[in-house]
Amino acid sequence: MQKIYIYLENGIFLEAKSFGASKTAIGKLVYNNTTFGYEDVITDPSNSGLFVNFTTVEIGNSGINDADMESSKAQVAGIIARSYHDSYSNYRADKSLAQFLKEQNILGICEIDTRFLTKVVREEGSMMMIASTEVTSKDELKKLLEESKSYNEINFIRELSTKEAYIHKTGSWNSETQEYNKANMSDKKVLVIDFGVKKSFLNELVESGLEVEVVPHNIKSEEIVKRFNDKNIGGVVLSSGAGNPNIYKEEISGVKSLISTNIPMFAVGLGHFILALANDLKVEELKTIKSGSHPVLSDKSVEIFSMNTAYKVEENSNIFEATHSKLFNDEVIAYKYKNRNILSCEFTPISGSKIYKDFLSLVK
Repeated sequence: MQKIYIYLENGIFLEAKSFGASKTAIGKLVYNNTTFGYEDVITDPSNSGLFVNFTTVEIGNSGINDADMESSKAQVAGIIARSYHDSYSNYRADKSLAQFLKEQNILGICEIDTRFLTKVVREEGSMMMIASTEVTSKDELKKLLEESKSYNEINFIRELSTKEAYIHKTGSWNSETQEYNKANMSDKKVLVIDFGVKKSFLNELVESGLEVEVVPHNIKSEEIVKRFNDKNIGGVVLSSGAGNPNIYKEEISGVKSLISTNIPMFAVGLGHFILALANDLKVEELKTIKSGSHPVLSDKSVEIFSMNTAYKVEENSNIFEATHSKLFNDEVIAYKYKNRNILSCEFTPISGSKIYKDFLSLVK
């Protein structure tokens, strides 16, 4: 392993080891408490532009397999682990994590105090950082970071969104056949507006009984309304994605045009915040990105959902009614809009979640 040098926005300078690509990268530092599925995190478009600091101590043990990728490539700026293991043991694994990161040109950082980095983020908030196997000077790293564009200024949707519409043809993973279920014919079709959608979410929409067509982020609202009025589609889904929702003015305007038509809608992740802004609600940045697994309360039951968000919607009981809240602080994170066929949550529902069935019942 070669040395890698790290400079944080608050002036902290660190040295660690590299097990991924040899390069220089800039991104926003966050921490993630997930204990499994690191390849899902690495390939999730919602994590584009982030340095993900895993709080789990051991990383690499289960290797990488292409079947669990959430998109066609790695999306993060880099990953950080306390201890990396190149040897892996999993019957589904195709390669080591280090091999995958090198193929994808992504930084892998290890032999560093991840607890310290987590504490920094918790106390001071998520911040920009630069890491390099090429530049060793603190001053030079600081200069490069100061000259770079901030995470909140980057339009990730333009890069992440599909360029051409397509029909998603797989459902959830079948452990018996060791492949994804094939999509069944359905008389209920939805358009998924792609802000940076992940594959597993599309799979669950299909598994719930929907026909799913994924369309580019810049699709005209007039086209969607016409297809709905012509009974070609029965609903619209606003996908997850990366970046600051407040800068996506065109997407917000497009969604605002859909709201008045009362087309059934379901929004998750970034889509949740874009929908809120289209309803003239305020969306404010949080100090720390809530990344990883969180217990969520709904109907007196608790589920564990994966969340990756740096924003919060102002609560307004006149516009929506709460359906889900965080178990530990009662923060509302999912709701149904009043007098509208609209469901919205800042997390991606897990497999078999009742939310999918609730949306299916709204689709015409």
